Amino acid sequence: MVPILKKVLDKNRIPRLVLMILGTFLLGLNYNVFLKPNDLIVGGTSGLAIIFNDLFGWNDQIFIYVTAILLILISFIFLGKTKTMKSIFGSILYPIMITLTAPLGEMLATKFVFDDIITTVVFTSILYGLAYGIVYKLEYTTGGSDIIMQIVCKYLHMPEGRASILTNVFIIIFGGIVFGIPKVVYGVIILYVSSVIVDKIVIGISESKMFIINSHKIDEIEKVIINELKLGVTRLKAQGGYTNKLQDVLLCVVPNRDYYMFKQIILELDKNAFFIINDCYDIEGGTTKRQEVGLNSLY
Repeated sequence: MVPILKKVLDKNRIPRLVLMILGTFLLGLNYNVFLKPNDLIVGGTSGLAIIFNDLFGWNDQIFIYVTAILLILISFIFLGKTKTMKSIFGSILYPIMITLTAPLGEMLATKFVFDDIITTVVFTSILYGLAYGIVYKLEYTTGGSDIIMQIVCKYLHMPEGRASILTNVFIIIFGGIVFGIPKVVYGVIILYVSSVIVDKIVIGISESKMFIINSHKIDEIEKVIINELKLGVTRLKAQGGYTNKLQDVLLCVVPNRDYYMFKQIILELDKNAFFIINDCYDIEGGTTKRQEVGLNSLY
């Protein structure tokens, strides 16, 4: 392991373990409260457990334990020791949490009975996304379909996102054959909504926009940004790929609420200005000269 990575992981080991336990606890609770009672298939070994429980009466918890152990062995064979070690903790903890939350889940399942399935799907999506967001943010996995996804990536040379979708969609369609087409639709909705929530937890919510501005009036724009808008700005040296001409570009971070106004100000200063706008999820360090609440307060 890279020394700096080991140092970071060791420094936050206890908080990471606590949050991992919380994340898998929520996953187990979600399985026992929403997924299993409503035959909702969202992929993974838990989805297969629900399917085979319905088809053959197999005990779903035993199925998940056995599958987890088999996939760890398969991971050692096809992925090697290093990658497998990252999956072992989650692979064992997740089935344990399903077992531990089963009594609580059975009790809560009777309380969360709704007249329409959409409400159930919404609750499931939120809890599923929140739980996996916590797990993935900590650089853990719960094994299962994650191991299958990594094997598909390695041997079929497929991006992780596509491999994950392929794996889960196959299980969801299998569930649709057993439980009906509507279950496929619900499963896809849960996967989509939960993936959005996971992204927000792992990456964060974009609170700012980053502008990269190229203009023939770069000096004038810079003065307005600093002196009138009271925003920080960085001047970068750039070279045109086609013309090889050296030029300056400006980098500026603007709060979301001021995005439209800032864009209009730039275009007012130079209607031919070229700029790129990206979501900015996190800002660390640096300084800002701006003290006003928003650009609108300047007018």
